[in-house]
Amino acid sequence: MTLSSPLALAIGLLVTAALAWAAVVSARRRAAALAAAGVAVPSGRRAHLGIGLTIAGVGVLAIATAGPTAMVPVPRTAGTVILAIDVSNSMGADDVAPTRLAAAQRAARAFVAEQPDSVDIGVVAFERGALTTARPDADHSIALAAIDRLKITGGTSLGTAIMASLTAITGKQVTVGRDGTAPDIGYWPSATIVMFSDGQNQGADVEPAAAVAQRAGVHIHTVGIGTPAGATVEVDGYHLQTSLDEDTLTSIARTTGGAYHPASDVARLDGIADTIDLRRTISDEPLPLAGGLIVLALALLTTGAALTVLRSGRVI
Repeated sequence: MTLSSPLALAIGLLVTAALAWAAVVSARRRAAALAAAGVAVPSGRRAHLGIGLTIAGVGVLAIATAGPTAMVPVPRTAGTVILAIDVSNSMGADDVAPTRLAAAQRAARAFVAEQPDSVDIGVVAFERGALTTARPDADHSIALAAIDRLKITGGTSLGTAIMASLTAITGKQVTVGRDGTAPDIGYWPSATIVMFSDGQNQGADVEPAAAVAQRAGVHIHTVGIGTPAGATVEVDGYHLQTSLDEDTLTSIARTTGGAYHPASDVARLDGIADTIDLRRTISDEPLPLAGGLIVLALALLTTGAALTVLRSGRVI
């Protein structure tokens, strides 16, 4: 327990001690006066219960004025979520209407809308390279604006997407060396990456990148945007066939302890936010105690005053 004003507590306790001393002195003088007059002196604890409760009420009130606060464990859905969204040329395919990218944006916006303020959300747009378009923030409007700005460009590197997402989570540049080695980035169990992609990948950097996330305790949930049958997209005058690569996306999710979520049409995309489980954490939250103590103090003061009046009435 912490106090916002220890001085107020010290002063209050001094006042309480002074009242207790005064009550004892007064009781002794009253008893001596009654004895001198030949009147029987009331004995037992009940005779002093009223004044005792009153003084106790003052003591509790003194503690309340000091602003006591207790730290209590509170379960909450918390952490950091990075939405890694594929903006490569293949995301322009229309096997998911109106396009894969538009469908991914819709799903990402729905996911953001489902998250509480305790979750910081960031956005990473990726193709052959990757760019953090919105750093993790509790203000979800920033993430929504970043999602709306996404445009199609370039090829696809899922490994780069994972590295950029880990960079956004840790705040430090995370890269995998040519020999597949990566630095120890610590342990981030409250962080989650949600990757929206068709799984079309260029490069062999996916497995090392997923291993880095796995060692850091970062779960990656993958959302497959597209269909196995695929569609044709035009890139620089060429018509290219592109289809959903579920195997790659499933492998990434399994390696990191996440899950793969197929989403071959818009209707299934609408439920993605409900199927991704964010981890619940226990955090210490401050709980002000002054209000409860004041209620207790008033109860003690009222009861003490009532007993004192009733006792005085009987004695007189």
